Amino acid sequence: MTSTLALLGGEPAVTATGPHFGWPPIDDTTRAKVAAQLDTAVSLPSRSGIVAELEDGLKAYFGVRHAITTSSGTAALHALYSAARITAGDEVIVPAWTFHATASPLFHLRAVPVLCETGPDGNIDPARVEELITPRTRALMVTHLWGRPADMAVLAAIAQAHDLALLEDGSHAHGAGTHGQKIGTFGLGAAFSLNGPKPLSGGEGGFVLTDDDDTYYRVLTFAHYNKRCKSEIPEGHPLARYAVTGSGLKLRIHPLAAALAFDQLHRLDGYLLGRAEIARYLTEQFSQIPGLKITPMPEGVVPSWYGLTLTYRPDELGGLSIGRFHQALIAEGATEFDRPGSTRPLHELPLYQLPDLLFPGHPHQHHRQYSAGSFPVAEHAYQHTIKLPVWHRQQDLALAGQYVRAAVKVSDHHKELLA
Repeated sequence: MTSTLALLGGEPAVTATGPHFGWPPIDDTTRAKVAAQLDTAVSLPSRSGIVAELEDGLKAYFGVRHAITTSSGTAALHALYSAARITAGDEVIVPAWTFHATASPLFHLRAVPVLCETGPDGNIDPARVEELITPRTRALMVTHLWGRPADMAVLAAIAQAHDLALLEDGSHAHGAGTHGQKIGTFGLGAAFSLNGPKPLSGGEGGFVLTDDDDTYYRVLTFAHYNKRCKSEIPEGHPLARYAVTGSGLKLRIHPLAAALAFDQLHRLDGYLLGRAEIARYLTEQFSQIPGLKITPMPEGVVPSWYGLTLTYRPDELGGLSIGRFHQALIAEGATEFDRPGSTRPLHELPLYQLPDLLFPGHPHQHHRQYSAGSFPVAEHAYQHTIKLPVWHRQQDLALAGQYVRAAVKVSDHHKELLA
């Protein structure tokens, strides 16, 4: 008998033509603003023009004193670590499961990332932080994986109790918040990405937020030089003497990326409201499908819905592997269902096992040795995660419904995949 499953010869459940998700949304207004920037300036060495407009907009949106744009989120993280005075041999506690750039800039500072177990949602487990603190620990870096805010109240209390710099990687969480406070405003500073698929996108780019003047000047000295440093670092500050050269790096954002991001910033809250509505529908529907589990969102937490994650439960589908289940979803035309790749438990990556080849003499001799099973919660969650981008327009509900039907179909007919 021919199966109804597309993988086994049936008709796909998703009939909409692809691609099914694209980001950022670009309309004629966006095109006009970016095109106008071509006639205004394609290089801005000072804090002026569209760069100043974007940074002022970010300060207003997040309610912070300083925003400094950079060429990427990785550059923003690198600058933030440097500005937080992380130096050779220092330890920084980071989540075991995140995108590698959350921690990889530490190698360039000859500092040591110390991996911490996460909860099933991928965010750092506050109950496991204090056991990792040593006399060398200088900072705690918190991510908000897939745009779901971490438990900032508890983490901030831990950082304060142990005199650690609290840092945030908000690259998935633009506009997200917890108990009325926006992500990116809890600690000494926060770094964000403006990379293509992020909730706030400039195609490429990043930025650092801080309320601390000294951190602001140090980010400037690390990522910029000459005109910006001369005009923004006070003459009497110790770093002012380095204004011409900075640290020797140029990590400034491209004006065209700034123009795109500034256009998107004014739309961000509308996008987030639309995503939240579709996420409510998807969460309700997926929670009723055998084989899939949705982790509840805590009270008072407002995610950005950069991604909606489903935990696959093979025990509910006769032991069917996640690989086979995902293969069947893709065959149904639900091509946006994704299994995370580069955002994975960091100890699985060669850089975090043996940095010496890229960073000779790196002081990792006091680094904890990690192996398979070192972070059972993070590893299990990663291995059982299926991710879906969240649409933002009302008209996307019909497409979301087709994705739900694809998942129902594969779940209902899972026994045929076991044959």
